[in-house]
Amino acid sequence: MRPRALLLALLTALLLALGLAVAVGATPLSPQVILDALLGQLKPDTVEAIIFWELRAPRAVMGALVGAALALSGATLQGVFQNPLADPSLLGVSSGAAFGAALALAFGWGGVALPLSAALGAALAGGAVLLLAWRDKRLPLESVLLAGVAVGLVLASGLSVVIFLAGEGADEVILWLMGHLGGNGWQGTRLVALCLLLSAPIPLYYAADLNLFLEGEEVAAALGVAVERVKWALFLSVAVAVGGAVAFTGVIGFVGLVVPHALRGLIGPDHRQLLPASALGGALLLVLADTAARTLAPVELPVGVITGLLGGPLFLWLMRRHAPR
Repeated sequence: MRPRALLLALLTALLLALGLAVAVGATPLSPQVILDALLGQLKPDTVEAIIFWELRAPRAVMGALVGAALALSGATLQGVFQNPLADPSLLGVSSGAAFGAALALAFGWGGVALPLSAALGAALAGGAVLLLAWRDKRLPLESVLLAGVAVGLVLASGLSVVIFLAGEGADEVILWLMGHLGGNGWQGTRLVALCLLLSAPIPLYYAADLNLFLEGEEVAAALGVAVERVKWALFLSVAVAVGGAVAFTGVIGFVGLVVPHALRGLIGPDHRQLLPASALGGALLLVLADTAARTLAPVELPVGVITGLLGGPLFLWLMRRHAPR
């Protein structure tokens, strides 16, 4: 499929998915109401305006931003590691955010303390992985992988201890770990947008270098790529994007793994097209998954459950389809 056609199709589908996300729910909103809200023709004190501007619109935009951040980060790491199984959890950022959030919930810290604690945990974990992997002024990929696994295991054990000691607060911790998009409002959405705005240009700028990474680090270096500098820049961009997203929405799996893998089969491995396509595809997937989580069951499901139910079988199918024969 032609890359431009796919990008246009993904963008159109995302806009339609956003419209669907704000339209459906316990109180459906008609297309005319949505248009009036966007044009500022709805009175701000009406039920429809409150539902649109305070509940569904920020949640839909948050879903698009987080999905874009996770899928873009996944595509970036898959390019750096030259491995389609790489995903944002490799840097330990998600584990760090989960541990920080669990501590906040266990101690009863509410309000802004929860995302701040999660963001701090993500930053410390990501920093620890990169510092542990740094050797002789180099950042070997195998060391990053091993450090990420080690830090992730330590934080997972710490998380289990926190949940065990949390008592009545354990349910809240577990619910957060399943992933959610509601309750953040426009303030949280703006902060996630800022993290994405700061981080997304970096992999897009180094897209051509990522193409050379597919031939191996030695080949990339021989062709003039500043390999270590590029790796540091890309890892830090992933840490900022994923840390900002996870801090507000909890751990949402499979988006960063499945979306780039699926799109690579459609448009090829060229990161100049794959990275923006992954961002749009991740946004589309998470907006649709959250809409399903809100509407398909008698009670609202965590969006991480939906992405797991969709992503697991889809990834297995993709793996079987593209397996060497």
